[in-house]
Amino acid sequence: MLKRTITTALFALALPLAPAMAQDADTVVATVNGTEITLGEMIIMRQSMAAQGQAPTADDATWQSMLDQLVRQSAVASVKEEAMTAGDRANLELQSRAYLASAALEEVAEPEPTDEEIQAAYDTYFGEVEPATEYSAAHILVETEEAAKEIKTELDGGADFGTLAEERSTGPSGPNKGDLGWFTADQMVGPFADVVKEMEKGQISDPVKTDFGWHVIMLNDSRQVEAPELAEVKEQLVTQVRRDRVEAQIEKLVGEAEIEKTEGLDAALLDDVELLDAQ
Repeated sequence: MLKRTITTALFALALPLAPAMAQDADTVVATVNGTEITLGEMIIMRQSMAAQGQAPTADDATWQSMLDQLVRQSAVASVKEEAMTAGDRANLELQSRAYLASAALEEVAEPEPTDEEIQAAYDTYFGEVEPATEYSAAHILVETEEAAKEIKTELDGGADFGTLAEERSTGPSGPNKGDLGWFTADQMVGPFADVVKEMEKGQISDPVKTDFGWHVIMLNDSRQVEAPELAEVKEQLVTQVRRDRVEAQIEKLVGEAEIEKTEGLDAALLDDVELLDAQ
C-alpha cells in the first residue's frame, strides 16, 4: 500500500512537467452548430486587430473576448450557411479568390530587392534620360486677340502680371496669378512651347494663339534637369522592382494557365440581378 501511495504521489508531481500536447493552426478551440473555430482563426483575428491600431495582450481576457466574438459570429453565420443564395456563394468565391491571389503576389513582392535589381531598374527608367530644360512660366488666357493685345499693352505700361491674371484670365491658373509651375516644352501645346523656348527670364510675350485661346506669357525662369542619382530615387525604385515582379508573375501565370471562356453569353445578363436570389 505504501509503495502504491509513493508511486501515485511521484506520478502526480511529474504531471506538470509533462510536455503539453503540440498545437497547430488547425487546433479546434470551439465548435458552434458543428462549425469549427480554429486557433489559426484566433491568431489571424488578433493580427487584424493589431493592423487596425489595436494590440490586445495575449492573455486569458483577450482569449475569451476574441473567442466570444467568433462564437457569436459563427452562431449568426450558421443560419445563412443553411440557406445561401447564388449571390452569397458568388460573393464568398470572389472574396476567397481575391485573398488567395493577393497572398500569392505578396510572396513575390515581399523579398527585399537586391542591389542588382535596383540598378537594373535604374538603368531601365533613367539610363537613357537626356538632360532637359524645364521652364517656370505664368500666362493670362483670354478668348480674343484684341483682349490679349490690351493686356500686353497694360503690362508694358507697368501693370502687375499676377493681378491681371487673377482679374482677366479664363484659364484654371488664373486664381493662382497665372502660375503654371515647372514644365518641359513637350508638356505644352506647340505654339505655346515654341514661344517659351525662345524667351528670356522675366520677358513677357506678345499674344500667342493656341486651340485654347490667346495667351500672354511671362517666363519666370528656366533650368537644366538631368537624371537623378540612384540614391535619390532608391526608395521609388524598390517599390517599382516589387511592382515589376508582381506584373511579371501575373503575366507568367496567366500565360501558363489553361483558360477556357464560354462564348455566346449575352452581356445584358449583367443586369439580371434576380439570378443572385436563386438558392
